[in-house]
Amino acid sequence: MRLRLPAERPTEPPAGYKIAHPMLSQDGTRAGFTGVSLGGALPYGVLDDASCVYGRRHRPPARLCDCGFHCVHEREVAEALLCTAEHRSAVLLEVSVLGAYIRFERGFRYARQRVRTATVGPCACGAPAVVLADSGWGRPGWRALAAACAGCVRARASVSLAGFARLAGHGLRVIAAGAEAARGRVAAGESLGVPELVAEAALLQARLDWFQSQLARLGERGEQG
Repeated sequence: MRLRLPAERPTEPPAGYKIAHPMLSQDGTRAGFTGVSLGGALPYGVLDDASCVYGRRHRPPARLCDCGFHCVHEREVAEALLCTAEHRSAVLLEVSVLGAYIRFERGFRYARQRVRTATVGPCACGAPAVVLADSGWGRPGWRALAAACAGCVRARASVSLAGFARLAGHGLRVIAAGAEAARGRVAAGESLGVPELVAEAALLQARLDWFQSQLARLGERGEQG
């Protein structure tokens, strides 16, 4: 006889933490995320249902399968995953666990989730991020994004943190870790505040500086020719 844990009936959805890569659709009209391990080939939205990565017809989370969304209970555990080389460009997500779920010692496996907050780490140069820029890889129809500062984004396809939140929808908040200008949380549908406008202005100035440097180089080549 197998002993079963009592069924849980929480009054509020349980919360958890995970890491994922931010994604932008090829046409630039949608934003989402993709996982770092099982199911990483299937980008998902801020509010989305899990599907079996093995193509089976059961509903996640099936007890005899690994399918379903995954998260951990503790924020510190998820943040520790960002220290590994392959996960440095990922972002930290705070999620609400919706629908059926299976509780484990360290986290949940569950059927449906809402991403509440995405915390973006610093640019690769160490400066606070103001945008999410094309990271050079992706999935069919989707570009993976990574944190970038105004000085490093250059001409890469990018979207501001506020813009990513608006495209993702469903009340997603996007925060730049360690950035004074991003302490105010960005919610989809809200008008831009002073911090977000400052970040947008810095991005535009950086791109203008880059274009001016390119024009200067072309002018020097023309004079030499």
